[in-house]
Amino acid sequence: MADTKPIRIKSISEFHRLRGLSKPKHPLISIVTKDDFLGLPNPSAMNAMFDFYFIALKRITGVKYRYGQLHYDFEDGGALFFMAPNQVLNIEINEKENPGDPSGWLLLIHPDFIWNTPLAKTIKQYDFFDYTVNEALLLSEKEEITLNGIIENIRQEHNANIDKFSKRIIISHIEALLNYSERFYNRQFITREKANHQLLDRLEKLLTGYFKSDDLISEGLPTVQYVAEKLNVSPSYLGSLLRTLTGQNTQQHIHDKLVERAKERISTTDLSMSEIAYELGFEHLQSFSKFFKAKTNISPLKFRQSFN
Repeated sequence: MADTKPIRIKSISEFHRLRGLSKPKHPLISIVTKDDFLGLPNPSAMNAMFDFYFIALKRITGVKYRYGQLHYDFEDGGALFFMAPNQVLNIEINEKENPGDPSGWLLLIHPDFIWNTPLAKTIKQYDFFDYTVNEALLLSEKEEITLNGIIENIRQEHNANIDKFSKRIIISHIEALLNYSERFYNRQFITREKANHQLLDRLEKLLTGYFKSDDLISEGLPTVQYVAEKLNVSPSYLGSLLRTLTGQNTQQHIHDKLVERAKERISTTDLSMSEIAYELGFEHLQSFSKFFKAKTNISPLKFRQSFN
């Protein structure tokens, strides 16, 4: 499918209409299951930006998703992914392969549904809404059963007669879904040990090479965005992974590598502190000295003197 400008889908009702689904029971929240797709033609390609939260557990063969610049093909079981408003999802259909029967579910939540509730603020704290699609949560059978149970609770409450408790109960189930997802992502960071440690090795090599090159002088300190792009992961995913495995975020890793390089230059060369500061991308010696002392509790000069 050729890249085209994404269409903007402003409402859940509009999404239902475009996908050939019946009108949603509630304009601000909807659960779409495989039963809703029965009798509909095979899913068509889509390149869209949504004005609502999009949470999907998908199992469809022959369908490829792209979120950001990366592709993911859900061939190996249930995979859960999350999108916040204003993010683009691209769905491609392999015309040479007949897509299998859809399974899983979609949970669509308009921000107005959670407006003026605690979830309106806390939902922004779930980093996985900023992960790319190839960083989807791969669920175990037990984990999938847990999340399916929560979705069924939301569906039953959603289909019941609306009363003053309905919204509060549905939001509590959404919070449970997000909290379990965060727990399962933490499990994924830990259990995918080989892939994750390979990523840590690549991060170490990337930062080592950068700090030994002229890029530090010409470009300054590498940004979190730069590092994530070089590692082919999203900044949020990289930060979450590093915090889980090392207790430090990406920025802290960058700073630690800078301190390591600074110590090396201070202890093994006769360069002045101003020259070292310049090498490390600092315009002013004072800024370098302040940074070094904040990270080591000792000034660069005293650190050098400790070797004499």
